[in-house]
Amino acid sequence: MNATSPSRFTVFGRGSWLEARRIGDVLRTETIGGALLLAAAVVAMIWANSPWSDSYETVRGYRVGPAGLHLDLSVAAWAADGLLAIFFFVAGLELKREFVAGDLRDARRAAVPIAAAVGGVIVPGLLYAAIAAGAGADAVRGWAIPTATDIAFALAVLAVIGRHLPTALRTFLLTLAVVDDLIAIAIIAVFYTTSLAVLPLLAAVVPLGAFTVLVQRRVRSWWILLPLAAVTWALVHASGIHATVAGVLLGFAVPVLRSERAGGPDAGPGLAEHFEHRFRPLSAGLAVPVFALLSAGVTIGGLSGLVDAWTDRVAIGVMVGLVAGKVIGIVGGTWLVARFTKARLDEGLNWADVAGVGLLGGIGFTVSLLIGELSFGPGNEREGYAKIAVLSGSLLAGLLAAVLLRLRNRTYRRLHEAETVDADHDGVPDVYETT
Repeated sequence: MNATSPSRFTVFGRGSWLEARRIGDVLRTETIGGALLLAAAVVAMIWANSPWSDSYETVRGYRVGPAGLHLDLSVAAWAADGLLAIFFFVAGLELKREFVAGDLRDARRAAVPIAAAVGGVIVPGLLYAAIAAGAGADAVRGWAIPTATDIAFALAVLAVIGRHLPTALRTFLLTLAVVDDLIAIAIIAVFYTTSLAVLPLLAAVVPLGAFTVLVQRRVRSWWILLPLAAVTWALVHASGIHATVAGVLLGFAVPVLRSERAGGPDAGPGLAEHFEHRFRPLSAGLAVPVFALLSAGVTIGGLSGLVDAWTDRVAIGVMVGLVAGKVIGIVGGTWLVARFTKARLDEGLNWADVAGVGLLGGIGFTVSLLIGELSFGPGNEREGYAKIAVLSGSLLAGLLAAVLLRLRNRTYRRLHEAETVDADHDGVPDVYETT
């Protein structure tokens, strides 16, 4: 019985050919973004620990923007609040498209990455809190740092070491990363909003509503939509809620399917996919790398500085959360779905594959750095320890994932070959024509 039979549910069963092709396109874009992100992080670390470290802090702290509109922000704040809003706009588009028109519109398929993402948030948060509790309530405030997966880094590592990974597992990692980043942004909105100005928040509904009406009417004119999006972002920022939340809300407002007048769902890509193609390169190639350049730089202080950081409870909590908590939570969430739905893993896969993807989920960078700044404040000693821990934990999780997935490479190659056979030369692999 095949994986799409309604009488049986297979975890990581093969999806549609259109979805497999789309995931391939996303991986190519994010691989380039991951390389730029890594380069930016390396430059930031070298710059922050060089004789020119003062210039790094000067650049980060340089203020620009209209003070009368509460937008007289440092360059680092513009990167964290502004550029990352583009990143979360793309994440919102991706998640909505996946659940409305992608393979995850099937509730049973959607349950797997959602349960894994929830487990990958809860377990690292609990482990961090348990470890950091001995350092006081202020240290526990950083419990959300190890909860997010960096999409660009994780997919870049996957593209290098998992070229033969089955498409369903690639889709799982992409959706998992998007879902737990959106959970992280919800956490930021709820737990890291120190003061709330109601009037700007209510006022934000007006441009957001206008943006929603226009995109629902399939308006694409940037000179209309961009000012509305900018005003929405500015008002959300003025409300005290982290401005990246505006990016998610704007992404959710964009329709996925084409209107009936334009031919309906079968007439081609909708507006969400159009915007995703336009903004994903901007997000992966500019927004996230610039944020990394302005956020990843931390003065280590030599070997003794590393020892001090790695022995601090905050850093230990972050590293344990990323390396152990993520894989436990992701595998545990997936196992619970399989257990209570009486599902089984797809043919040729085993739980080592899920563990490998879980370790990739422990590559936390962009959002983890952002939450570290919100937890302890820029320049705080613990914020510096958290940065070192995020970088160290992400590196260790990536290396462990590479080792485990490499050991499974032969199985991946066999599955990949089965997915690429096209005997009738119609451009669609045969396995996608028989499921």
